[in-house]
Amino acid sequence: MPADPIKHVVLLALENHSFDQMLGSLRELYPELEGVTPAAPNKNIDGDGTVYLQASTEERQMQYDPHHEVQWVAEQLADQNGGFVRNFSKMYPQSQSADRQYVMGYYPVDFLPGLHALAKEFTVCDHWFSSLPGPTWPNRFMMLTGTAMGRVDMPEDGSHKADPAGYFQQTQDTIFDRMTDKGIHWKCYFHDIPQSWTLDHQRLPHNAARYFYFSEFLKDALGREEDFPQFSFIEPDFMGVAGNDDHPPHDIMKAEKLIADVYNALRANEELWNATLLVIVYDEHGGFYDHVVPPAAVPPDEHHEEYSFDRLGVRVSALLVSPWVERRIEKTQFDHTSLLKYLTDKWALAALPSMRISEANSIAAAIRAQRRDNLLVRIELTADQLTPPNLELEEQAIADNSTHDKALTRLRDYVTEEMAIAVPGLYAKICRWFGRLKSILWRPAPIDPHAFQESTVQPDKLGSANAPVKDDIAQALTTKKNQAVAILAALVRDATLSEARRRHAAQTLELISGRRFHAGHEVAEADKFLHFHRR
Repeated sequence: MPADPIKHVVLLALENHSFDQMLGSLRELYPELEGVTPAAPNKNIDGDGTVYLQASTEERQMQYDPHHEVQWVAEQLADQNGGFVRNFSKMYPQSQSADRQYVMGYYPVDFLPGLHALAKEFTVCDHWFSSLPGPTWPNRFMMLTGTAMGRVDMPEDGSHKADPAGYFQQTQDTIFDRMTDKGIHWKCYFHDIPQSWTLDHQRLPHNAARYFYFSEFLKDALGREEDFPQFSFIEPDFMGVAGNDDHPPHDIMKAEKLIADVYNALRANEELWNATLLVIVYDEHGGFYDHVVPPAAVPPDEHHEEYSFDRLGVRVSALLVSPWVERRIEKTQFDHTSLLKYLTDKWALAALPSMRISEANSIAAAIRAQRRDNLLVRIELTADQLTPPNLELEEQAIADNSTHDKALTRLRDYVTEEMAIAVPGLYAKICRWFGRLKSILWRPAPIDPHAFQESTVQPDKLGSANAPVKDDIAQALTTKKNQAVAILAALVRDATLSEARRRHAAQTLELISGRRFHAGHEVAEADKFLHFHRR
């Protein structure tokens, strides 16, 4: 195959929807697509014996969050994927027939303005499976490291097999570590809480220094092609009424808006667009029906503490968007580690110790040597699409503090506690004292979850009950970037390191200081910069 023409890879990872639900209707346009057949729909039966067929839906918000932990997914996959509605009715016995039908629903062609517009123009991967039949976080671990270190149980509120201290010990190397070693320019863009901070290495100051809010992505996409990160990871807004992660009960159109924003930003910069591959993928199925039985898989390693990891998860939506892919259906079997295989091969990175990555098919199979031009210029959403049909559902989810929000809050607690331990002496005491004072003076009373307050993250808006969680993450990021300076200085000055590794440290210093060093002289100029600003 000719040299890979892709210079920049952008990964946008959304949540909690199956392939049949989101893209299954496209079989109407692509007969070869493994999707929905309206004339012969698949069925499930609930606990009362009522039959539910696959059917078109335009429901944008779901009151209930279908369960997708490992033990419940096993029930959903029983009888050739025949247990989705049965499991849902078991977990939510108070649910109505319309709620149960939604589990079997799929969106008609063109209902999803972002996903469907791109699916009609670029490559749809109709055999991309989540990496394990379980929830979001371990699938994201697989997506970024090739292993979940034996963990599949979400920490949530402490009641569901929770071991927060153990769960947050994801000490494995990541794809970011491998790119850093090779001097590959990467950045992570997030909205409220970077879930990838559950990975130990990503919380290290010199790695946390490469995290920026999503607004930075939009600015970076306007800049020079050669300055844009070679790899970008975009995390959605997980918490609150602004949530665009596609996790119920968030309005699915908010995720469609995020897809449009990312695509439009890349597409508007012709030089950048002509050198970029955008990968849009859902981390797991969220408990929604898909008719394809997940195949067996090789376990990534010897860690089987909570699951055998010998089966792929439910099929999810995945699009490859680039002028270097065709308008077609890609039939190759992929899972999340297929992206890691591609990145490792592409940049000749040292292999991550994961058998799953070694055995995975690379998404390079879908990339072509001939560039396509005159492609979709822009995605627009209407005013109706941008207005949630039932905002009260999302506000109630905040008040109820969903299990996913509880898990993210536990991540905040873990990060801030870890940070307090890391900073020495008097400063740590001041931080803890200030935190207690803040909770007394500035945080809403527990009985008033809808109280509004100003947020550090969005100072021009009033935040609601989870604003303090987002603010604590912002403070943690600021602290880690301050701590990163000394670490980066040591790396820049360490003559035993490779030149690529030292340049990468200098580049990180550029990112957090706003200071541009001249190409080819980054290390020397970073050292001068550090001397000038030493304290």
